[in-house]
Amino acid sequence: MNTSKTKNLTTQIDEMPEQAIINSITSAVSEQRLPAGTKLGEQILSNLFNCNRANVRRALSTLATMHVVQLQPNKGAFIATPSPKEAEDVFEARRTIERTLACSVLKNANSQDITNMRRIIAAEAEARSQGNKPVELRLSREFHMQLATIAKNHVLEKFLTELTLRTTLIIGLYNEAGSSNCAEDEHLGIVKAIEARDEQRLILLIDEHLYHLQSSLNFKHATNTFSTLAEQLTIATT
Repeated sequence: MNTSKTKNLTTQIDEMPEQAIINSITSAVSEQRLPAGTKLGEQILSNLFNCNRANVRRALSTLATMHVVQLQPNKGAFIATPSPKEAEDVFEARRTIERTLACSVLKNANSQDITNMRRIIAAEAEARSQGNKPVELRLSREFHMQLATIAKNHVLEKFLTELTLRTTLIIGLYNEAGSSNCAEDEHLGIVKAIEARDEQRLILLIDEHLYHLQSSLNFKHATNTFSTLAEQLTIATT
């Protein structure tokens, strides 16, 4: 076998546990199963994912660059705990990015995209009616990420991936209800503006929606509910 191909295959195999750790932690964060401040023990993760601690450290380093994890010298890794200033900065960044994406969404959105967004809204409403907060949170984030997918701007999509995860942490930490507060009619209004190709209204609705989320935060209230990693971390099997 070609040496370079063997090396590439080995590299891919070595990287698989790292990506599994990254995917599992980001999924858990998006559903608030891993709240801000949760300790991510290297040995526990190594055992859970059947890999060595070097794999774990590389995965945690990647998550730290996404601001999902904080690495504290001599203490270890923890799910990030955004400060009130960071929270305000995240929402400001989201408004800027989602306004920019809106213009491309109007140019690119087709009937299938509209159908997909309505499907997400319906599933989110069903999860809310059933009191399934983790699924509701995941679908709320999926709705906003769908805007980036339709816009076809991979750079802004990468930024929004990070910002939506940080938003979930912020809401879990500073919103007493801990829910997304993404009202069904607000998401539906955004979809209707896309269907109407009404750029001014779309931008206005996105702004109002994100301000609504931000207004629900109470920086005097910080929820710190820590759970064990083994209980709250779902390992992806696919």
